[in-house]
Amino acid sequence: MKVKLSTKEEELMGILWRVQRSSLKEIVELLPEPQPAMTTVATMLKRLIDKKAIAYDKEGKSRIYYPLIKQEEYSSHSLHQMIDHVFQGSTARFASFFTRRMGLSDKELRELRDIIDEQLDQE
Repeated sequence: MKVKLSTKEEELMGILWRVQRSSLKEIVELLPEPQPAMTTVATMLKRLIDKKAIAYDKEGKSRIYYPLIKQEEYSSHSLHQMIDHVFQGSTARFASFFTRRMGLSDKELRELRDIIDEQLDQE
């Protein structure tokens, strides 16, 4: 997957991932205040169509938009790119940074340790 999205495009994708299918009007209503103009959102949706991130079905006079890419696939790809560029491809450097700099609670750290232990047990 080579889809690169802007922050605003990711925001629209987040809405579509959450609701799965939505009209332009509904998408605008789900955006936080101050909501952009419908024409602005329509332009961003057109860009997402051009990037093959979303598609639409016609229902009467309306277009009902839906995601073509899965959130998990996009998130995984984006995270791998960030690790490659920011942490020179080192997952260990990323994990070290994440656990030391993100202000994780003891509970969150234990949850991460449990996830790692589960992965190790599966191998």
